[in-house]
Amino acid sequence: MTLFRRYLAREVYKATAITAAAFLGLFAFFDLINELEDIGKGGYRIQHAIGFVLLTLPGHAYELFPIVVLIGTLVALASLASTSEYTVMRTSGLSPLAASGMLARIGVAFVLIAVFVGEVAAPWAERTAQRVRMERLGLAVAGELRSGIWVRSDTRFVNVRYVLPDTSLQGVQIYEFTPDFRLVSISQAATGRYDVEDEAWRLAEVVRTTFSDRGARVEQLPEMEWRSVLTPAMLTAITAVPDKMSAYALMQYIRHLAENRQATRRYEIALWRKIVYPFAALVMMALALPFAYLQVRSGGVGVKVFAGIMLGILFHFLNSLFSTLGVLQSWPPLASAVLPSAAFLAAAVGMMWWVERR
Repeated sequence: MTLFRRYLAREVYKATAITAAAFLGLFAFFDLINELEDIGKGGYRIQHAIGFVLLTLPGHAYELFPIVVLIGTLVALASLASTSEYTVMRTSGLSPLAASGMLARIGVAFVLIAVFVGEVAAPWAERTAQRVRMERLGLAVAGELRSGIWVRSDTRFVNVRYVLPDTSLQGVQIYEFTPDFRLVSISQAATGRYDVEDEAWRLAEVVRTTFSDRGARVEQLPEMEWRSVLTPAMLTAITAVPDKMSAYALMQYIRHLAENRQATRRYEIALWRKIVYPFAALVMMALALPFAYLQVRSGGVGVKVFAGIMLGILFHFLNSLFSTLGVLQSWPPLASAVLPSAAFLAAAVGMMWWVERR
């Protein structure tokens, strides 16, 4: 069995790698087509567009991982079944349970790869890609609102008009209140830059208005130090899509939101999805196993690959659907993240039971 497991592992890894290359090549082609209209704007050239597309590939690979693993496993098992190799192994005593365990051991490598890509490669590549693109196009992040980004930090409400690619700030306004929400001061700064050594923001061209019982006092400062829990990493989290953040960044941001009594459900669901998602590869491999027991007379591999693509699309649809419903219906974050994988695992067990009873 050890020899067969190595042989099966080689076939699964090879088929999965080929499938991944095909999908990523397709995505890269269409992404490059989309970038062509921006070439020539500012300092954005063809080499920058190609670099941007290449840096987005880890993110695509992470999103496609369950589909790629499902199709790769289907192709490998279908190939073995078409040459009767899998039939020989079954007659030699390979039970469905043993085959499942074999695939699970093979799938551990996929889980580790998914964790690395999702936690390290994809977030870093996405940040780098967006920074390079914005720098060359001369753009800045303005946040989700027209007025920029709004952040609450203790008794302060902070508005940042623009976040530049190097995480420096433009158009900073800080509204400071007392614990009973009486306005104490308003600080307006033209620019801000984070000092890593002092762990504080250096605001430049500051106009500070202080309110007291005796009235308002306005002072102009060439520079002001602003210490806050708001860091460049936090700004990146605010402007980033939750699904493209690492689990560590999500945990940091959830803690910040909770400390300031703000809604965290959307980010909690994203965090649990991040934890559960790598294990979807094992679920997809379990779902592929029953297909090895099905005899398709014509176009065997092609039919199974098509079935794999449809199942993968359905998995992505359910993942997105349950995440949205989790936010709208206030479902437990863990349930929203686990239910799609649990449903597919139940389907795999049901299909295996059905093919065994045929």
